[in-house]
Amino acid sequence: MNLAPVASENGKIPPRTAKAIKESLSLVKELSNQLRTISHLLHPPLLDEVGLSSALRLFLEGFEERSKIKVTLEIPNSFERLPQELETAIFRVVQECLTNIHRHSGSRVAAIRVARERNEVKLEVRDQGKGMPAGPNGASRAHRRMGVGIQGMHERITQLGGRFEIRSGKNGTSVVASLPVPSVSVQTATQVGS
Repeated sequence: MNLAPVASENGKIPPRTAKAIKESLSLVKELSNQLRTISHLLHPPLLDEVGLSSALRLFLEGFEERSKIKVTLEIPNSFERLPQELETAIFRVVQECLTNIHRHSGSRVAAIRVARERNEVKLEVRDQGKGMPAGPNGASRAHRRMGVGIQGMHERITQLGGRFEIRSGKNGTSVVASLPVPSVSVQTATQVGS
């Protein structure tokens, strides 16, 4: 808003300044678009509207197109809605895993499996890439020294009372997360008390 009026004074400012203002307006527009995209990816509105299953499918369509990595998704058609924080956590872990596969693994394929077993939801994301470097106590503990993304996934899952594990070797990497699903009575009591 501050730059637009200055840009309209085109004939009153030196050409070099006019060019800098035009470039600045373009940068602001680009940054605004990127911020909107990041905000959308952090918590996509579709997650609230249509649930985890549909939101994952839509995200994967775009990811496959951009990355050229073939991703298979195994999730039951009858997958029920989960509490918002669980759906968000699962969605974000899938995003981070696929980002890591795209950037680091060299794999041209990925497989995602989401299943609910009793009072637990399980997520597994696998690739067929080059694997991760193992730490002194094996790959499953190496994530503690890895990047912010892996630490963030681990923290997100454990804060919700879940378990997070990475298995990696020369045939690829598998990220496994298990999250407890509160019973309906706990959810209802929480919602009534809020």
